[in-house]
Amino acid sequence: MILVTGGAGFIGSNFVLDWIAASDEPVLNLDALTYAGNLRNLAAIDGNPRHVFVHGDIADRALVAGLLARHRPRAVLNFAAESHVDRSIAGPEAFVRTNVTGTLHLLESVRAHWAALPEGERAAFRFLQVSTDEVYGSLAPDAPAFTEQHRYEPNSPYAASKAAADHLVRAWHHTYGLPVLTTNCSNNYGPFHFPEKLIPLMIVNALVGKPLPVYGDGRQVRDWLYVGDHCRAIRTVLERGVTGQSYNVGGWNEQANIDIVRQVCALLDELRPDPAGPRARLITHVADRPGHDRRYAIDARRIERELGWRPLETFSSGLRRTVQWYLDHADWVREVQSGAYREWVAQQYGTGA
Repeated sequence: MILVTGGAGFIGSNFVLDWIAASDEPVLNLDALTYAGNLRNLAAIDGNPRHVFVHGDIADRALVAGLLARHRPRAVLNFAAESHVDRSIAGPEAFVRTNVTGTLHLLESVRAHWAALPEGERAAFRFLQVSTDEVYGSLAPDAPAFTEQHRYEPNSPYAASKAAADHLVRAWHHTYGLPVLTTNCSNNYGPFHFPEKLIPLMIVNALVGKPLPVYGDGRQVRDWLYVGDHCRAIRTVLERGVTGQSYNVGGWNEQANIDIVRQVCALLDELRPDPAGPRARLITHVADRPGHDRRYAIDARRIERELGWRPLETFSSGLRRTVQWYLDHADWVREVQSGAYREWVAQQYGTGA
């Protein structure tokens, strides 16, 4: 058995679904079900005896210790995190509480469990920290992509909280010997992405003729990674990664935000034409967010060279799959668009968003 934290969120739920589909090994899934955690993401495995869901917080030491003792997982994969930069700017405390303090408590619970295991189980045990390229800071337009040796220079409260968590994970390995692995991924996209992030927000707004808010000039560049490729990379690192090491996971797909919005519009125009005209008419530039990093780019050569992983999706193929998924799952979109969601979007982008 493996223990997955945050397994009802976007990346975590995709990972759990893929794991159950590809493996006979059970998953213990711990999630606090905060605003972006959604059990509907896991509806396809509802009732599956190989999926055990527990509603709880990684900072609950007694709960985590009990789960570890009862289920004796061979690995813990930490997806649990507050993950939206905009929300971290508006309220950083929640990000420190979950991403830093929560990771600390989880590490301590796991360390106590690991130290008490028989020698063979202790040697085989792994703790995998799922992290982000945002810990590295921002790149100049012509700078080389982030490698695993790039120093940490986080610029947002979210990035700083994830950087702190990564440092804790590294320290628990070097100080206590805990067998850890870390992955730093680029921007994910795909099914079950909460519609406050760029791609799903553009899709759901465009479908109902609402403005498509683009920060500043829209020339901020990100590397984009289809979530299914990311999940496969995490499985690869868990299976073959060297303890104490980190692995950058990217899609080799650098794209400017405005170009992504235009591609989403073009796909929707093709797949579900709007009688009112091309969706690009809805693009609306809004004030840029504070401290907005201009460019991220991941050099994913290490994971390819050492572990044999490469992304399978191009941005074009992955984006088409993503748009089609949202078209096919309008009921999921309606359910997650609660009053709190609408208030948040209005606060960030103005009442017309």
